[in-house]
Amino acid sequence: MPTLCAVQIQHLQGIGFDPGGADEKSSAFLPVNISEFQQKISGSRKPVVVDFWASWCVPCRMTMPILEKLAKEYTDKVEFMPINADDAGEVLEQFRIIGIPTVLTLRNGKVVGRVTGAQNEAIYRTMFVALANGKEVKIPIAPFDRMLRLGAGGLLVMVGVFTSTWLVAGIGGILAFMGIYDRCPIWSALTGMLKNWR
Repeated sequence: MPTLCAVQIQHLQGIGFDPGGADEKSSAFLPVNISEFQQKISGSRKPVVVDFWASWCVPCRMTMPILEKLAKEYTDKVEFMPINADDAGEVLEQFRIIGIPTVLTLRNGKVVGRVTGAQNEAIYRTMFVALANGKEVKIPIAPFDRMLRLGAGGLLVMVGVFTSTWLVAGIGGILAFMGIYDRCPIWSALTGMLKNWR
């Protein structure tokens, strides 16, 4: 089990987080195999938010209070299911969970959204609101990720233009577009048409 160094513990305590004992969710339903999980999901009349977490995972313990708060706010419209990743190997394999915390959103038993890694409350709230209102779950790009993609893409475009390496410039353009695609109305229209066509 990973341990925290003293500097990490001091930092976490400095921001008001106690990285001590894990909060085991003894009262929560914790399906440990795929059949129990599928039974729980199919038995739910509401859309479901599933949080894959572990007691040793510090980011998981930091995001759990946010998710529990949102679960209480939307308890009438969305079901929240925390699952200890250490006890649910089959479920992790089925849904290709390779990192935690991972939050899945499911509607009618199908995954309609996924986010891996600790996120802020606004991103998690977006998921709950979309599920509660029966809308498509669109997970916004984090501001840092957006700037990183735009910056790296712009740099590659400049290098490609100055060196006449058009492949590099094209890759840079694609990378930069990945920083703004969620705000592009043409992209939204095209992807919407493709979803309806299927």
